[in-house]
Amino acid sequence: MVRGKIQIKRIENLPSRQITFSKRRKGLLKKAHELSVLCDAQVAAVVFSQKGRLYDFSSSDMQKMMENYEIYRREYFGTERLQKRQYVQELKNEMATMLDKIEILQLQCRSLMGQDLDSCSVEELKEITIKIEKSLTIVRSRKAKLHEDTIEKLKAEISEEKEVLNETNGLRKMFEEPTLWMHSRSVESEKSGPSCSNGNMNISDVQTDLSIGLPESRE
Repeated sequence: MVRGKIQIKRIENLPSRQITFSKRRKGLLKKAHELSVLCDAQVAAVVFSQKGRLYDFSSSDMQKMMENYEIYRREYFGTERLQKRQYVQELKNEMATMLDKIEILQLQCRSLMGQDLDSCSVEELKEITIKIEKSLTIVRSRKAKLHEDTIEKLKAEISEEKEVLNETNGLRKMFEEPTLWMHSRSVESEKSGPSCSNGNMNISDVQTDLSIGLPESRE
């Protein structure tokens, strides 16, 4: 029968907890011994019970292993701690530098806005004036460029509208010319047509002879 997987959590029943501690402590120390024998490693295990009782295992002298561990801990954790301190100090220095730069920029912005000028010397005021004039030159140049672009855009739109208007006029003339031609032809036909329509045609001008046979036999 397969045993179910035990959920790893604190055992609330005190007798069961004590029995489990005893069994697993023995198993842990046994595994530590096996590891030291199989792998020729220096292994030390220290266990304190709930009541503070000590259980330990060491593959060699425990005192010597504790001294070696303390030396390693100082070297490893001391170096890591030193690196962290250096990193934190570098961050602090960088932060202080950034704060100084921000303060300088804020002072410059206030001076360009005409604020806090009481502490400025004549040379500093001249420098501020030069900066403002340069800024004004750049702003005016940009403004003029935008005006030129707007004018060019309007000219292009007007030119396109003129082209469309010319095309429209050309098409209108093309449709109007046949109409005028047809109107002139109708006027000419009206001038030449009334003699027939009103019955004023000369009847003598119309030949009504009817002949049968060859033209020579006609008299």
